[in-house]
Amino acid sequence: MALLRTRRAKVGNWYEDLRLEEDALKEYLEKKERGELAGQRTQLLKEHILRPVPLSVSRDGGVHFGDAVMLVNMGSAVRQCTAVSLNAEVSRLTREPTPGLLPPCEVSAGPALQPCTRTAFVITSVDGSFDGTSLHYEQSFALRTTSGFAGGLFLTSDISTFQKCAKKSRLQEVSLETQGSFLSWWKVVHFDPQERLEHEGLPVPANAKVLIIHCKTNQALAVLGDHVLWTIYGREFELTAHTFLDSHKAEEENNHWWICTSDPGQEGLVLFNHPSDQELPQQLPQHSAPSDHQPPEQPAPSVGGLQQRNSGV
Repeated sequence: MALLRTRRAKVGNWYEDLRLEEDALKEYLEKKERGELAGQRTQLLKEHILRPVPLSVSRDGGVHFGDAVMLVNMGSAVRQCTAVSLNAEVSRLTREPTPGLLPPCEVSAGPALQPCTRTAFVITSVDGSFDGTSLHYEQSFALRTTSGFAGGLFLTSDISTFQKCAKKSRLQEVSLETQGSFLSWWKVVHFDPQERLEHEGLPVPANAKVLIIHCKTNQALAVLGDHVLWTIYGREFELTAHTFLDSHKAEEENNHWWICTSDPGQEGLVLFNHPSDQELPQQLPQHSAPSDHQPPEQPAPSVGGLQQRNSGV
């Protein structure tokens, strides 16, 4: 019986191919040891950027300089409730000397409403006001991310150009920059145009509907429900600076924001733990209805210290 012979001779550039495979494996192991693999970088980014951050508690019901807050838009019938969020990509991550983000960074409106490094912003003074003093309507301020991993970046915007504008809508872009300047100045105004002048100079209430206006361009911070962004955090919406007006020349719900603080009694935001407290002032009528209770009858006047009696005659 004849033996079956097979040819096992190596052909082609077998030595080069073997060396390339060994080099690729060696490079993979080195990157894994340094934590530079794509999966490791994504995990490191989410671990730091989703770390919980305690928000400030408003003792007097107002917003103050130095407070850590969240900016929440309550959404509409076709768009869910969202919050201004730091939309950092893996390419912006740096590990030297400590883990952090490389500016500039994008922002978006995400459905995650948990206070964390990604959603917390600090009310920063630009006019020399001290931390702890109240923020007033029409007063300029800056919105800054928390220190540490987020790097204390300033929420910045400028007039849109062909080279610098929002990706989807082509409107005025909003981003996070390192240096604070006039481009990072914002102000809070009352959401009702008819009451805007009356509230000018008054303290800004926390957990109430307001407008956030960019000082240089006079455009309102807005979330666009018809422009969806797919990020590593999921489905989110584009954030821009543009004022949307209805037929009555009033800002639409895209521009309505709540400056949310923490609930001192329990975990979470005051806006969601006590929704009735936020709606109560809007439900009260302007003029109170007459009461059904009649005032008590006054006693009859007395003469000479004695009370007059009705005579039966």
